[in-house]
Amino acid sequence: MASTTNGQEDQNQAGRHQEVGHKSLLQSDALYQYILETSVYPREPESMKELRELTAKHPWNIMTTSADEGQFLNMLLKLINAKKTMEIGVYTGYSLLATALALPEDGTILAMDINRENYELGLPVIEKAGVAHKIEFKEGPALPVLDDMVADKKNHGSYDFIFVDADKDNYINYHKRLIDLVKVGGVIGYDNTLWNGSVVAPPDAPMRKYVRYYRDFVLELNKALAADPRIEICMLPVGDGITLCRRIS
Repeated sequence: MASTTNGQEDQNQAGRHQEVGHKSLLQSDALYQYILETSVYPREPESMKELRELTAKHPWNIMTTSADEGQFLNMLLKLINAKKTMEIGVYTGYSLLATALALPEDGTILAMDINRENYELGLPVIEKAGVAHKIEFKEGPALPVLDDMVADKKNHGSYDFIFVDADKDNYINYHKRLIDLVKVGGVIGYDNTLWNGSVVAPPDAPMRKYVRYYRDFVLELNKALAADPRIEICMLPVGDGITLCRRIS
């Protein structure tokens, strides 16, 4: 009887994850919840919790960085002693706040997003956390800004860390420019590189329209990063998948 019950539970679990588009890549919701409640939430700064809960009420909350990924970014930045960073795609600023809290007092973040309104939703929380002075926010498309930066040689190799969580159809275009701006030994992080698990889904798998639309762009990026001799890479199943690229030349 016990084995029948377990089998039914497995079947129900599989059913919950049948549609490609599930936020967590873990096969078990309970296991993901365990990670959050045991490791993430007890150590989450109060300001990040406040911003996470505020963002959860927004109609586009699926765009936010997950709490476990925020914790990961915060530790990574401390491990590499990052001081000068860039973020493309800000939304309400959860990953931006995780970054700002990790940087030293004189650290800087160039943050770019096409929507200032979303950023300003989270800005009061960032200001209350005492880290808003580290952030320079630019509203609008990032590519023209990056082109101007690349044109000025003094910007080459000047960034310790760059995080990209924006329009997936431009990830390749971002990479072509960011590789010049990050220093040798510096890191670029591309978010959503496992794209809701759709990267291994059969063509006829049920998936949300936006997942299906961007899927090929994510696959193209993953192949390009794996073939780029200028970087070392590590793809991690954190959040919706994040690929870290360490520039080596």
